[in-house]
Amino acid sequence: MADKQHSTPTPSDESLEQNQTSKTGKGAPTPSRAQQEAARKRPLVPDDRKEASRQAKAKLADQRERARIGMANGEEKYLPIRDRGPQKKFVRDYVDARFSVGEALIPVMFLVIILTFVPSLEVQTISILLLWTFFAVAVIDVVIMGQVLTKRLQAKYGDRAERVRWYAAMRALQMRVLRLPKPQVKRRQYPVL
Repeated sequence: MADKQHSTPTPSDESLEQNQTSKTGKGAPTPSRAQQEAARKRPLVPDDRKEASRQAKAKLADQRERARIGMANGEEKYLPIRDRGPQKKFVRDYVDARFSVGEALIPVMFLVIILTFVPSLEVQTISILLLWTFFAVAVIDVVIMGQVLTKRLQAKYGDRAERVRWYAAMRALQMRVLRLPKPQVKRRQYPVL
């Protein structure tokens, strides 16, 4: 007889189960405003300020690292405003696909600085003249690239083409490994019109 009691639930057992489950659902009474505010209360200053400070610093460092990696990879949401948009991406890809004379500007300047320490006046003069010649060639290269790039942008985007010559020139004068966002294309892999 004891087996029958345990095997079949009685109506009073079922009503108890319903009352217990209904407390969490719509059948529960609405909590008072004081109860709701007490449930939401959090201290303004955490108990362990040092631990909270460490956690905040770690969270900020994680966000900065994610943003740095995202920017290096060219993810649109992490880029500064000056680098956003399809036309700027087109310009970056075009500049990164070609070799610019300006890429070698920093190493050449470094070489000239070293050559100015040579005691020979002829070596110093020749090195400075070579630097100015190289600089002039780099500027001419950037101007020609800007004209070609403007024509390509107008062919692809029509009247909506932005003025991006300065943006392209500044990117072309940087060494490829120092560019941010990092180059997304290989050499001679020009963007499609």
